[in-house]
Parts: sequence; structure tokens; C-alpha cells
Amino acid sequence: MPLSPIWLVLLGILSVQFGAAVAKTLFDEVSPTTIVWLRLVTSAVVLVAIARPALRGRTRIDWQVMLAFGLALGLMNWSFYQAMARIPIGLAVTIEFIGPLTLAVFGSRRARDLIWVALAGLGVVLLGVQPGALNWAGVGFALLAAATWAAYILLSAQTGRRWQGVDGLALASVVATLLLSPLTFGQYADQLVDARILLLGALVGLLSSVIPYTCELVALRSLRPAVFSILMSLEPAVAALAAFVVVGEVLEPLQLVAMACVVVASVGATRSGATISEPVPD
Repeated sequence: MPLSPIWLVLLGILSVQFGAAVAKTLFDEVSPTTIVWLRLVTSAVVLVAIARPALRGRTRIDWQVMLAFGLALGLMNWSFYQAMARIPIGLAVTIEFIGPLTLAVFGSRRARDLIWVALAGLGVVLLGVQPGALNWAGVGFALLAAATWAAYILLSAQTGRRWQGVDGLALASVVATLLLSPLTFGQYADQLVDARILLLGALVGLLSSVIPYTCELVALRSLRPAVFSILMSLEPAVAALAAFVVVGEVLEPLQLVAMACVVVASVGATRSGATISEPVPD
């Protein structure tokens, strides 16, 4: 019996966050950049094989939108992995989620939705109450991931209008891979000769990109966007769970409260009629 759309979304969330946790276990051996590159290569190969995107008959604007989408995709993934190499995964996801949350609230044009901005802001403030417990470079990378996630959402919508199916996403994955290739082969080429690292990197790509994309695309055929967005608001909590199970990361009580503020703000903004998220590879 096929899974319901809700279970498909939950499976995708579990997959992407456990994929991130598996990636973090490799950071003592290889650079986060290497793992991001392997993840993007895996998703690009699979998506291009599935989509077989048509390249003829495209306008210059089509290509510009797709290239910008690829830039946002690559920078979002790279900055997020740099963040979780320095701070707990649950906190990285919590901070990253501020990007789409802010975008959703600004798009709603309802004064009462400022409540959700304030609640998310409170969560960020609480994260900074214990400055000794945070790596501020990690926080900076997480904020960059938040900004590029917001850009990813906007560009995803434009790409979807100009490219059929997952054609745009497949090509954007190729662009993101190519953008990171000079850095990967320039500084970390020696890390790509270990077959074990290559296999684990491919596993991260499957868990963090291919499986979530598939689950979300199938689920969104019959699931209302508002319900999808509320389910996506669970990502910070699932990230903390995955980090605890796989990496052994335990958040402080105040950090858990901060995470709860952001999750509640996300759900509240969604229920007010704003769209929080699109399918995302984070």
C-alpha cells in the first residue's frame, strides 16, 4: 500500500536530516566542502538521468534564472555544511529556518504576523544568551544559509514556471556542482581518492537530496501547500533528534527553547496563510 502524502513528507524530512547527521560524522576525516560536492554530484547525476532536460528553445532569461537558482543551491548547501561543522546541527537548522520564515511573513502583508517575527527573533536572542557555547563563525554561515534558502525559494518558483518538471532543478544541481568543483579539486582533491569516502558521500547525496526530492514531489501532487509547510516546520526538531541519535549532540535547555520558538513561529506564519517552504536540499 502506498504511503500517504503526509508520511512521504515526514520520510523526506527524516531522510534529509539523518543525511546531514551522517555527513557530520565525516567532518573529522574530510572537509565539509568535499561532502557537499559529493552530495551535489550524486543528486545531479540522478536528477539528470531521470529528467533528461531539454536544452533547445530556451530563452536567455530561462538560462539566467536557472543559473541563479544553481548559485543559490550551491551556496545554500555549502554554507549550511560549514555551519553544522561548527555548531550543533539542530541549531544550524533552526537559524537557517529564519530565511524562509522571514520571507513568508513579508509575503503575508498581515500586521499580526509580526508576532511570528518577534517569536523567531526571541529564539535567535536566546541562542545568543550563552555566547561561550556558540561558534560565531558557525552562526554566520547558518545566517548565510538562511539568506540563500530564501533566495532558493524565490528562484525555485521562477525556475518551475520556466522549466518543466525537475528539469530546472537537475540543471541547477549541475551548476552548483561545477561552481564548487574548483575549490574541491583545488584544495581537497586528495580526499576524493578514498573509495569509502566516495561511497559515504553518495549515501549522503541519496539521503539528503534524492530521497527527499522524490518524496516531496510525489506528496505535493495531492497535499495542500499549507499542510506541507507546517510539516516542514518540524525540520529543526527532527534535525536535533538525528544529531542526537547519530552524532550524540545534546542541546542545552535554553537552546531547545530557542528552537521551539522558531518552530512555533513557522507553524504560526503558515497557518496565517503564508507559504513557508518549497522542497529543499539542506
